[in-house]
Amino acid sequence: MSVETIPSGAPSPPVAETAPLLRRESIPDQLWRDWRWQFRNRITSLDELARWIRVAPEEVRGVRATQAESRMAVTPYYASLMDADDPNCPIRMQAIPREAEVHDSTAPTDDPLAEEEHRFVPGIVHRYPDRALLLVNDTCAVYCRHCMRRRLTFTSEAEINRDDVDQGVEYIAHTPAIRDVLLTGGDALSLSDERLLELLERLRRIPHLEIIRLSTRAPVTLPMRVSPELAKEVRGFAPVYMVTHFNHPAEVTAEAAEACAHFIDHGVPVLNQSVLLRGVNTSARLIHLLCMDLIRQRILPYYLHQGDLVKGSEHFRTPLSVGVSIMEELRGRIGGFAIPRLVVDLPGGGGKVPFGPDYEVRREGSAIVFRNFQGREFTYVEPPHGDAAVPFEEVYLRKRGMG
Repeated sequence: MSVETIPSGAPSPPVAETAPLLRRESIPDQLWRDWRWQFRNRITSLDELARWIRVAPEEVRGVRATQAESRMAVTPYYASLMDADDPNCPIRMQAIPREAEVHDSTAPTDDPLAEEEHRFVPGIVHRYPDRALLLVNDTCAVYCRHCMRRRLTFTSEAEINRDDVDQGVEYIAHTPAIRDVLLTGGDALSLSDERLLELLERLRRIPHLEIIRLSTRAPVTLPMRVSPELAKEVRGFAPVYMVTHFNHPAEVTAEAAEACAHFIDHGVPVLNQSVLLRGVNTSARLIHLLCMDLIRQRILPYYLHQGDLVKGSEHFRTPLSVGVSIMEELRGRIGGFAIPRLVVDLPGGGGKVPFGPDYEVRREGSAIVFRNFQGREFTYVEPPHGDAAVPFEEVYLRKRGMG
């Protein structure tokens, strides 16, 4: 077997041909655990895909319909999680294009959150007063078909280069209101260790920047990318948080858990945000399993996103009522710390807003009647005084230098 490609030199079989499929066991362990090998050997064509799964007609049509204008790339690791015979496999649905991508017409834009309006320099999106996105690249190990930033990641025309990132760092350094920065793109862990650590060092030298977050799907799609050595180095720039993106319990593998554990064990908390995807995870049972699997690995469920109105992913979107129904099922059946916040990122750059079930039934004078997760009613009586002032507040704020 070649050390660079899979499998050995034999020509690719036709897509329609039934042939023995590759499995994890087909690859020497030394190669499999090398993230650079995984990255070099990403699946980018139908012929390569046919080595791992029996490609369904709708997938063939999808790849061919989208190949002229969007990237497809799947790591061998992520492909190994696919059900080889079922096109409804949640891993396949997230990674392999479908024809619907080119026919989705109701989504009005490829920039649903109006990020370009808040992109004051190429490497920065600054929507909220106290925090900003630093776009570090346009590269991912796997190009998720539901990506809301596909205008940057699905083509090579919008490349984010080192100069763009440098301008972004300078923007943060000259904007004292920014306390919190999220390194994203693309994927923060698509950077080399050296480049990532250099960037963290530059950011940590900015006096007003308090919090650094790394946005990455590497634990899900390329877990061998995360080493104990990298996690230890990242911990040196604390407080640093890792925000990752598990959508389905099938993604919470031993390898993925180990990758997250490297960060957690070295003092870097790991948060997860999921997206509701039609046909992938839009059931309360699956979200419940996902949350419990994450908590068992010490990963905190953070956000459950309603799908964005982005061109090419309309077939994944669900009615708002689906998310509300899922939250209803979770409440009272799983610990509150394990329940993500259901949010919608408002079109046009309005930012994230939480929404969910309404538990207030009615008001009776100073009493509010609530229902619980079982549908039973309980009364909470408001206090007779409505003043919520904090007399010591100004004194304390002056002590903090904020008066």
